[in-house]
Amino acid sequence: MAFLAFAVFAAPTVLYGQTTRILVMPFENVTRESRIFWLGEASAVLLADDLNALGANAIAREERRQAFDRLQVPPVASLTDATVIRIAQLVGASQVIVGTLEMQGDALVVRARSIALEAGRVQETATENGPLPDLFGIFERIARQLTATAETAVAAPDQSHPPIAAFENYIKGLLAETPATALNYLSAALQADPAFDRARLALWEVHDEQGDHARALAAVTPMPAASPWLRRARFLAGLSQLNLKRYDEAFATFKELSDARPTATALNNLGIVQLRRGGSVEDGLPTYYFGKAAEADAAEPDYFFNLGYAYFLERDTQAAIYWLREAVRRDPTDGDAHFVLGAALTVAGQAPEAAREKELARRLSSTYGEWERRPAAEQVPKGLGRVKKEVELPHSRRVEETLANSGQRDQQDLASFYLDRGRRLFEQENDREAILELNRALFLAPYHAECHLLIGQIHLRNGRARDAIDALKISLWSQEGVPAHVALARAYVEVKDPAAARTEAERALALDPSAADAKQLLEGLPPR
Repeated sequence: MAFLAFAVFAAPTVLYGQTTRILVMPFENVTRESRIFWLGEASAVLLADDLNALGANAIAREERRQAFDRLQVPPVASLTDATVIRIAQLVGASQVIVGTLEMQGDALVVRARSIALEAGRVQETATENGPLPDLFGIFERIARQLTATAETAVAAPDQSHPPIAAFENYIKGLLAETPATALNYLSAALQADPAFDRARLALWEVHDEQGDHARALAAVTPMPAASPWLRRARFLAGLSQLNLKRYDEAFATFKELSDARPTATALNNLGIVQLRRGGSVEDGLPTYYFGKAAEADAAEPDYFFNLGYAYFLERDTQAAIYWLREAVRRDPTDGDAHFVLGAALTVAGQAPEAAREKELARRLSSTYGEWERRPAAEQVPKGLGRVKKEVELPHSRRVEETLANSGQRDQQDLASFYLDRGRRLFEQENDREAILELNRALFLAPYHAECHLLIGQIHLRNGRARDAIDALKISLWSQEGVPAHVALARAYVEVKDPAAARTEAERALALDPSAADAKQLLEGLPPR
């Protein structure tokens, strides 16, 4: 089976602790029957809910949707095995459940397979059938079969379900191609069951995407205190209040959430509120909240960027430089961080280093060239602070934790050690472990050209061309070389930018007129 063969050597971009995370993919409607098209997405929602109720660690729809968005995959697309693997990588899953469904007369037949990505083999299978009104029961039985031998399996608590009609409209609202259609379906779901709080969260998403923040806020305001979705509703309400510039209300909302459970996302958004309304010592300066967010999640680059950016606005240049360097250590492709770091270095009188940081920013995006043409006093735009959603994709393993026991060894020696291991693993096409070793090297030496080259090549051979482009640009900025130009040309071919591909291939040939790979690329490109 192709899926299993691919799973063995696919390279994930993230790891998420040691806990087994389960990704449930929408099931395939094998007969393409239009009346049950909505059951594909419904299967993933229901089965994830039931697995979590049984004590498993199934990934929420919100996280799965973010992975779909990042890979630009339509939610109802028929996915290749490779795409399923990439989605699993982004959400940090070590187990994927795929399946099929079809109507046989009046009976819905559901088949599911649980696949371990590491081994690339089927762990469990389950088959259930029943009349469509028994939809919730069918998937609960599937979940019980899949967790029958798992240590985490427990007796499922009673789960309340909406009427089938309400649930169907809810799922159709999630899949709707236009906002108007989505609103009609979600409103119908709430008319069928006014207590269906999940539909209110979906309504918020539609209104928020349309920029109608007042209606988005109204959608989640009537959530009852006993609702299991209350915290998420309150978080979304805080985002709407922030967008409506109702900063006092937004501060109160995120403060209440943070006091109840101080998550990094809530702490970060408190910092954003203070950044926008002007923080005070009494309520806490923006840097206080961003610092707390960074302590709570030391792997997320955005918290370090926000902290450095806030210090820059406070005119604490040295603190800004320190935290922005921490941001680019965690994400060397963060153009905003490089540019603001360059601005801070300029203020500090470190002109050569400032120029290099701004040059790298310009290589990553032409936007930063426009920023440099702004008046000197306004070169760093306002409003760069990054708001966080409650549910986000997981991070890479915390690199600093893997280096905690390195003692006093010289950083350059240690970076070389990790680079050498990463290089060998890359040559063996063990991309999963290679990425880990190379990220460790980059944490110690953020601008190491070969590290970025190897990471770019890994991204490229795993179908992540846009990620490859960013990594390869940094490699070339750090040190120009033929392999990086050739790899970047190939990445541009993948994203259908032949003019940029030709430019990179020609640059490779300018460095080495005998470069066969560059010549071959040029021959396959259209003329200028």
